[in-house]
Amino acid sequence: MKTMLKAALLAATPVLAAVTFPAMASAQAVSNVAVVDLEEAVSKSNAYNTAISQIKVTYKAQIDAADARAKALTAELQPLAAAYQAAAKAPSAAQNQAALQQQLATLQQREQAANVEVSKLSAPVALARAYAIEQIQMKLEAAVNSAMTKKRINVVLQPQAVIKVLPAADITNDVLAELNVSVPNVSITPPAGWQPGQAGAAQAPAQPRPQGR
Repeated sequence: MKTMLKAALLAATPVLAAVTFPAMASAQAVSNVAVVDLEEAVSKSNAYNTAISQIKVTYKAQIDAADARAKALTAELQPLAAAYQAAAKAPSAAQNQAALQQQLATLQQREQAANVEVSKLSAPVALARAYAIEQIQMKLEAAVNSAMTKKRINVVLQPQAVIKVLPAADITNDVLAELNVSVPNVSITPPAGWQPGQAGAAQAPAQPRPQGR
């Protein structure tokens, strides 16, 4: 039984929210097609890496508490997992299926409870990281558009959409450069009550909307 108890939130690759770009011409009608890895551009940006460094300092107590609790819970669950595996491999396993199923169900429940406990301890860290990422994402479309204009690209695809691509067709670093200019740093302190998906709303007071919108 593999125990999934990891509080290493800061090492994870940022997961991008859905980023919608305006409709473009068909790839069949253009010749300048490029590939961009949006997640890589965000994760390598100066703003993201600075934010992660700040989070490690600001939320050190929460990170240490989550890591310590994760290790303790893993130590508690490992003997239970080992006992189940031994029972499942025993010669009498076929005659004890009901007991094995109950043993497995108990183990899974305790494992789920452990993950929930660690997630709660890590919640402030995860929220700060999500807030930083979302602020960078707000500049992502503009960065892609700028890189496309400079490189005279008509269509951009994500890596998952192509089978093979030449290095010259990858404009990820160009988008990264645009991000580093447009969003050199971000805040790691979400407003009270903020949840992922609200970065734009949170910044609205500092950027009043034009009349008529």
